[in-house]
Amino acid sequence: MKISRQFTVFGSAIFCVVVFSLYLMLDHLQLDRIKNPINEERLQNGQLVILQDKIDHLERLLAENNKIIANIRDSVTNLRKSVNNDKGPLEAKNLSQGLVDLLPFAPIWVLIPSEDCQFSAQTYSKAADEVQMLDVYDMLSFDNPDGGVWKQGFDISYEENEWDQEPLQVVVVPHSHNDPGWLKTFDDYYRDQTQHILNNMVVKLHEDERRKMIWSEISYFSKWWNNIDIQKKDAVKKLIERGQLEMATGGWVMPDEANTHYFALIDQLLEGHQWLERNLGVKPKTAWAVDPFGHSPTQAYLFKQAGLSNMLIQRVHYSIKKHFATQKTLEFFWRQNWDQESSTDILCHMMPFYSYDVPHTCGPDPKICCQFDFKRLPGGRISCPWRIPPQVITSDNVQQRAHMLLDQYRKKSKLFMSKVVLAPLGDDFRYTDAQEWDQQFNNYQKLFDYMNSHPELNVQAQFGTISDYFEILRKVTGMDQAGMNKGVSPFPVLSGDFFTYADRDDHYWSGYFTSRPFYKRMDRMLESHLRAAEILYSLTLANIKMFGKPSNYPAVENYKLLTEARRNLGLFQHHDAITGTGKDWVVVDYGTRYYNLLFHSILNLKRVIVSSAHWLVLDDKNIYTYDPAKPLLQIDEVQPAQDVLPHKTVIKIMYNPIEQARSSVISIYVTTPHIRVLTAQGRPVIAQITAVWEHFTQASTEVSFVAHVPPLGLAVYQMSEGVELHTELAHYMFLKKGGHVSVTGAEQFRVAIPQETVPVSVENPHLQLFVSSTTGLLETLKLKENGLKHSIKVDFVWYGTTSNKDKSGAYLFLPDGEAKKYSPSRPPVIRVTKGPVFSEVTTTFTHITHTLRLYNIQGVDGQAVEICNTVDIRGEFNQEIAMRITSDINSMNRFFTDLNGFQVQPRRTMSKLPLQANFYPMTSMAYLEDSNRRLTLLTAQSLGAASLKSGQLEVIMDRRLNQDDNRGLGQGVLDNKITANSFRLLLEPRNSAQEVTTRENNAPFSYPSLLSHISCTYLNHPLIQMATSVDPALLTPVPHSPLTSSFPCDIHLVNLRTIQSQVGGGPSEQAALILHRKGFDCGFSSRNTGLLCSTTRGKVILFSTFTPVSLSLMYESSSTPKHQEISLKPMEICTYRIQLG
Repeated sequence: MKISRQFTVFGSAIFCVVVFSLYLMLDHLQLDRIKNPINEERLQNGQLVILQDKIDHLERLLAENNKIIANIRDSVTNLRKSVNNDKGPLEAKNLSQGLVDLLPFAPIWVLIPSEDCQFSAQTYSKAADEVQMLDVYDMLSFDNPDGGVWKQGFDISYEENEWDQEPLQVVVVPHSHNDPGWLKTFDDYYRDQTQHILNNMVVKLHEDERRKMIWSEISYFSKWWNNIDIQKKDAVKKLIERGQLEMATGGWVMPDEANTHYFALIDQLLEGHQWLERNLGVKPKTAWAVDPFGHSPTQAYLFKQAGLSNMLIQRVHYSIKKHFATQKTLEFFWRQNWDQESSTDILCHMMPFYSYDVPHTCGPDPKICCQFDFKRLPGGRISCPWRIPPQVITSDNVQQRAHMLLDQYRKKSKLFMSKVVLAPLGDDFRYTDAQEWDQQFNNYQKLFDYMNSHPELNVQAQFGTISDYFEILRKVTGMDQAGMNKGVSPFPVLSGDFFTYADRDDHYWSGYFTSRPFYKRMDRMLESHLRAAEILYSLTLANIKMFGKPSNYPAVENYKLLTEARRNLGLFQHHDAITGTGKDWVVVDYGTRYYNLLFHSILNLKRVIVSSAHWLVLDDKNIYTYDPAKPLLQIDEVQPAQDVLPHKTVIKIMYNPIEQARSSVISIYVTTPHIRVLTAQGRPVIAQITAVWEHFTQASTEVSFVAHVPPLGLAVYQMSEGVELHTELAHYMFLKKGGHVSVTGAEQFRVAIPQETVPVSVENPHLQLFVSSTTGLLETLKLKENGLKHSIKVDFVWYGTTSNKDKSGAYLFLPDGEAKKYSPSRPPVIRVTKGPVFSEVTTTFTHITHTLRLYNIQGVDGQAVEICNTVDIRGEFNQEIAMRITSDINSMNRFFTDLNGFQVQPRRTMSKLPLQANFYPMTSMAYLEDSNRRLTLLTAQSLGAASLKSGQLEVIMDRRLNQDDNRGLGQGVLDNKITANSFRLLLEPRNSAQEVTTRENNAPFSYPSLLSHISCTYLNHPLIQMATSVDPALLTPVPHSPLTSSFPCDIHLVNLRTIQSQVGGGPSEQAALILHRKGFDCGFSSRNTGLLCSTTRGKVILFSTFTPVSLSLMYESSSTPKHQEISLKPMEICTYRIQLG
């Protein structure tokens, strides 16, 4: 009877919480919970205006009530069964059962307004003038016939009178591509070359106002700017005012577009644009990207949102360039796949030939164009490979040389719709010395003067910037001059991406998607720490201002640490840094510089986080003191060198850097198994004690428990030594086929070492995994919600390199055929761990330690299988190791990879292409699907991925290559490190098989589920753990919740970045609030997902003064939303300038 009453009470409690949750879901965002009269007034005004919306929303929510009540009844019934059938600690338990710290209640159904599902359900309609890259790939044969002088193209001819009515306009754009690290380090390049280029630029451009130059890498320019005097700075500003010098793109670097996450792409663009605005008053108009190895539409979208009008790209597959040249579609408006309103269009120019150097930019014949690269004059350090050198232009040869060059310009113009020709003039680190400036500019000016003085040639040639070119192009084609609107356009619309890049033959640049994965993982860790520090710092400044009392919080010092971190992270986004394509010593420099961020600078970021958290968790702000020698808090991760993995120490405070409340498992190293874990209110927490194993010898012990942390908030937990009924020891089982396992140091744990084969299985409330007892690898996954088992097998495979002359290297993936199954020389040791908080299977192979983990939690973390592969191939020769997942999903030749963590691009595996061409960059996820299910692999690092057979997904995890691939690096990849790759595997059933329609099979867009989005956020932004050594009796930290509720599920806080003051290097009282509304697929079950949020049709209420601005703060919007309401469209990224406090 007593138990029945408990069930009744429990069921009633669930009902009450459901009703309360319905109310909470109607709440909107509030940036700070501190109330004041102004906030109260705004609250009242805002709520009155949206009251009708709330009533409408409530009616929809109540329509779900019957369904929810039915599920409550089911839950109580299931609870009764689980209590009656409790099988002990080895079975997965629901941690919300019991009278200890309860999990925050997650609605059984995530309630999503029907309007929020319309976006992903839209019917794809291809515009008449639209070029869809998926169709282009289907259409092309990807053959490579000899095209004559233009080897990868075709012969070009023209009639002499074609320009009689409209003269040809030629814009020659001098440029110098300065890699911030490649064959030399950043500092070595600057010392030896870059500073001389910029110094000579000031002098040589002033000598003749007809001379022009563009520059793009602000990382170099800012370093130079800080070292020049005021007179030279004034001279630079005059060059900019006269239009002789243009800052193209204006990012901190020219970033890679395959491995980079959109957070870092935005951050480096914002850092560059803010530097330009503060120091030069410049707002870039045109993007210049000549060297990234393939191009992403994400970058085009970010340029558009930042207020740029035009862009240029270069490294595109040679077959695509040839096709576009035949169609005269090398210039187009690049539109996002999901956009049916043309709001994302940006005018793009694709360079048609092999490279951006002078031999491949004036026209189709490199032998001719090389003769007009006057740095290659006889007697110089470089010459023309075609063995015909340039000639100094004189009155005797100017006619013949001008006609020769004009012939190339005319032929190039035949590939475009307009009679305007762009001819870049430069290469890597050009214009280093004064002689080269004179050679190029003087000789070209003589050629221009001759052409322009002979009207019968019908040509107007000049030096120009890249924006000069686009302005002329827009004028002659009748488009607007403002730059932002398309107007009447002769150009087609293109959607899609330009991966995977090949520059010749079967040489596909898919190797760099994985090269040096250790640093790719580090990159993501840095992004997470930087974002966390930025947000907590901004919240602290706002809180200090609202508190109204002076503080010795180190605001200026912390801001300088943030600025350093931003710039170091930005530097690593360079297309020879995150790609893993630099020289060994350059990578080490990145590692230590980047490690300056991760070891020195990450320590500095931790100082920002610690000092900010210190202020926020104090109940009495008057006792705050800042002492860097004796900080109140310390972050637990300790990483002594740049090439080792982190370890953990004891913690008490958890910071949740994401915008949703979360319940996540955290693990802490302890010195004793007798640990009590309590909440800030003193309630005991279920905890699990596990051994930390090294070679089957217990090295140490850790405690794991579920921490509940509010959105962007801080939670406090107390740990003390003592016997606690809610703390349980994990149980272990060791297996090894045909061999004995010797385990030491585990006397306090229950360890089973069966001599016979036994089934291996682990489970949690949502999933059950069936694992091979001989290989330790996953074979079957069961979804408990419907009881269905699914064949999902994990294997490892090797790729070798081809026996041909050209082999795999840092850039290229040239395998020796299909992968070979990984067969270790000795049988693996399998360790099975089971406990109340998590269960896992760890298998130790020769080259891989593979772990499958399930969290015994009803929250988001419990929905997916966590996979960690620690890879060590340092002893191998020309080998690449991949994880292959084989399922029974009927995906055919179709799969999906994300682009920059921002959008998902459908892919088609094509038999007409070589194996390496079917690998694509995977920044945050890849998935397979059929009419019933979707299998998603979420990743914590960028890697190369493919689906070479139906139902199969594979990821290259590391590459060790003994030779150069002849792309300029001059070495192989032999500096491998022990690398931990982290993933989550998520299997989601569709609501109905009818959800997948012909539209979805043919549409060029796809969207993750809400659960997938938030699982990915959890994976990439773990809780940050801090400890304090202060006696709790003297000082007790209190939890801090800056938000009244979670953000909507589909709204992601990209950053809350305090803006630099106009005076000095400290903070202003404003911040850039960057929000992204994610597109999501409603076709998957929203039942029991553990999500603690809902969706609100893209609407958010801000209780702070704000102004809509362009992405990088260059432009302010003319319209301000009323009633402090922000409304975002699906997929939209918006920036708002807000007042802190």
